[in-house]
Amino acid sequence: MTKDVVIEHGESSKAPFVAPVAAGVNRAVSIIDVFLRFIAIIGTIGSAIAMGTTNETLPFFTQFIQFEAKYSDLPSFTFFVAANAVVCTYLVLSIPLSIVNIIRPSARYSRLILVFFDAAMLALLTAGASAAAAIVYLAHKGNVRANWFAICQQFDSFCERISGSLIGSFAAMVILIVLIFLSALALARRH
Repeated sequence: MTKDVVIEHGESSKAPFVAPVAAGVNRAVSIIDVFLRFIAIIGTIGSAIAMGTTNETLPFFTQFIQFEAKYSDLPSFTFFVAANAVVCTYLVLSIPLSIVNIIRPSARYSRLILVFFDAAMLALLTAGASAAAAIVYLAHKGNVRANWFAICQQFDSFCERISGSLIGSFAAMVILIVLIFLSALALARRH
């Protein structure tokens, strides 16, 4: 019986020292969370703007006959712009909830909400970026079997911009994965 009391006494005497450390770690994770959200906002809005403003016109024999390439000609690029815009809007709206986690590091339900919606936005962003990446690949390489010709030899500025817009989106995907991991880490430290 005295041994049980000593164990309980030893555990309870350590509790005040562990709680502030856990709260400090969770607060640090929350600060990193807010910072990463701002970086992801820059990546998604940059990708949406770069893709949404992409077009190039090439003259063919005369000035009256021209070929034009613009993002809205391809539904995959339109989906890419919409997906990046939705994820960017979500990230902006999630910042106040993320700030709540800085103020109250023991908040649990706000972290669960962030993990759920971060995962949903990661799926949306992955779908948009993957669809756009497939078309960018076809624009660069073409497909001989389907008689799809590579257009990047003619529309080089167009191809550079659409390829560059994928970088911000894929970077935002990596950041969302890190955000989910950090939230899961903070939730696991509370138990």
